[in-house]
Amino acid sequence: MAELTGSEIIAKCLKAEGVEDVFYIMGGPMLLTESKCIEQGIRMIDVRHEQAAAFSAQAYSRLRQKPGICMAASGPAAINLSTGLANALIDCCPVIGFGGASPISQYGRQVFQEIDQMAIMRGCVKYADRVVNIKRIPQQINFAFQKAMTGKPGPVYLDWPGDVLYQKIEESQVDWSYAGRPIVAARPYAEPKAINALVDAINSAKQPIIASGGGVIWSQAWNEMRQFVEKAGIPFFTTPQGRGVVPDDHPYSYLTMRSTAFRDADLIIVLGTRMNYIIGHAAPPRFGANAKIARIEIDAEELGMSARNVDIPIVGDCKSVLQQLIDAIPAKTAERFSGWRQKLADGEAAKRTGPGGNYPTDGDIHPLRLFEEVKNFMKRDAILVVDGQETLNFGRQSMPTFEPGHRLNSGPFGTMGVGLPFAVGAKAACPDKQVICCHGDGSFGLNAMELDTAVRHNLPILVVISLNGGWTADPERNKPGRDLGYTRYDKMAEGLGCYGEYVEKPEDIRPALERAGKQVDEGRVALVNVKTDYRARAGTVQFSDYST
Repeated sequence: MAELTGSEIIAKCLKAEGVEDVFYIMGGPMLLTESKCIEQGIRMIDVRHEQAAAFSAQAYSRLRQKPGICMAASGPAAINLSTGLANALIDCCPVIGFGGASPISQYGRQVFQEIDQMAIMRGCVKYADRVVNIKRIPQQINFAFQKAMTGKPGPVYLDWPGDVLYQKIEESQVDWSYAGRPIVAARPYAEPKAINALVDAINSAKQPIIASGGGVIWSQAWNEMRQFVEKAGIPFFTTPQGRGVVPDDHPYSYLTMRSTAFRDADLIIVLGTRMNYIIGHAAPPRFGANAKIARIEIDAEELGMSARNVDIPIVGDCKSVLQQLIDAIPAKTAERFSGWRQKLADGEAAKRTGPGGNYPTDGDIHPLRLFEEVKNFMKRDAILVVDGQETLNFGRQSMPTFEPGHRLNSGPFGTMGVGLPFAVGAKAACPDKQVICCHGDGSFGLNAMELDTAVRHNLPILVVISLNGGWTADPERNKPGRDLGYTRYDKMAEGLGCYGEYVEKPEDIRPALERAGKQVDEGRVALVNVKTDYRARAGTVQFSDYST
C-alpha cells in the first residue's frame, strides 16, 4: 500500500468527517495539509488574518449546526487563532482550530517559532490536544469533533508539530476505524421530579416569562420552544445570540417590554442560556427579588454555578425537556396568562411611535434611522450580523430576526471585529441567503481586509457602515483616542473590487441600499458607508462599573 504523510491523513480524515469548507491562512508546517485538503475537494477559504479564520468558522458552525474548521501556521499564526477560539468558548460554539507547531523532535532548542502553544490555547478552548503519533490521527481528529459537539458545545484546538505532519507511514498502519465516526447525539431528558416541580410552578405563577439563549439553537429545539410558548402562553425574551428561535414578531414576543417583564415576573424560566451579565444574572434590581427561578441546562456544572439561587434546577437537553413540558402542562394553561400578556402588549403599544421610527430627526443621521431603513430593506430570512458599540446597541433595539441562528454578533465575550469575518462565514455556510453586516466604523477597521476575502471567494455580502467618526458616541468630545475621522470606506471597498456608496442624507439611505442590493444579487460584494451622528448614544443596560 502507499505511504501517506501526516498531512494526507488529516485531509482524508476531514473529508470523512464531512468537512466541506476550511478557513485558513497558508504557510508554515500546515502548507502540505492545506494542499492535500484541496485535493480532497474541500473548499479552502483563505482569509487575511488568522483571527478572522476563527471568527468565520464560528459563524459557519452556528448556521450549519456542526463544527467550523480554521487552520493556521505555527507560533504567532497559531496564536492569532486564540481570540476567535476564546470568543467561541464564551459563546459555546463548536469551532475546531488546527495550529501548526515547531517540530516536537527539536522541542526546547529554540527552533523557528517555538513556543508552548498548548499552554496558550488551554485557557481559550473547551479541549486542547497535541498529535504526536501519526497512527492515531483519525482518532484524535474524531475525538475533537466529539468534544466540540457533545454536551455544552465549545471550541477544540489540535496542535500539529511539523515533523508529525511530514512523517510518512504505510496506509495500512493507520487506525482508520475512527475516521468519520458519527458524533454522539445524546439528548438527555430531565428527571420527572424536576419536570413536575416546574409544571407546579407554572400552574401557581401569575406573571411568568421565559429567558432563552443559544442552547435552544444548538439542541435544534426551535419547534419545541414555539410549541411550548404557545401552549403555555408564556411571554419569551431571548439573548441577542438566541434571537429567531421563535420569530421576533410572534404574538407572545414583547421586545420593548423586556425591562418591565424582567422586573415584574414572578417565575423566570431560564432556558439554554447562562445566568451571566447578559440577563443581569437574573438578580435584583433587574429581576424581582421574590421571583422563583427555574433553569434548564445541559451542563450540570454550569447549573451549579448560577449567580442567583435556582429554585428549580433541571439538567437536560432543551429539545428533550421542552417536549416533556409540552406533554405535561394542562391544555388551558395559556388562558391563565392572558391578562399578563395584555399588560405587556399595552405597554408595548404605548411605546410605539408613528411611521418613521422613534429616532430624532434633527442634525446628522441617527443610527436608529439607518437601521430602520435596513430593517425595511432586509428579507425576512436574512442573516444579520451586527458589530460595534452604538451599532450593536441600537441594532439590537431596531432590527428583528425571524429565523433561528440568523442573528450573529460578538456574543457575551464582547469581541469587536467579528462582523466582516462572521459575514464571510455566514455566506460560505448559506450561499442562498441574504447576508447583511451592520458595522460600526471602529469595529470595521479591525478586520476590514476581509472584504478582499469575500471578493476573492465570490461571497457576495452587503456591508452597511455607521460612520460616526470613531469609537463609540462622544457627545461631549472628551474621550481620548476616540476620533478616527470620517473615512471613505466606500472608496476603500471599490479599490478591493466591491461596489461602494457614500450617504450623508437620510432620504438617500434606502435608494443606496437598493442599488447595493442589486449588485449583491448579481454576485458582487457591496458596501454602503453612511455618515451618522457622533452624539447618538444608545441608552442600554450598563453591564459593568464603567461605560464606554
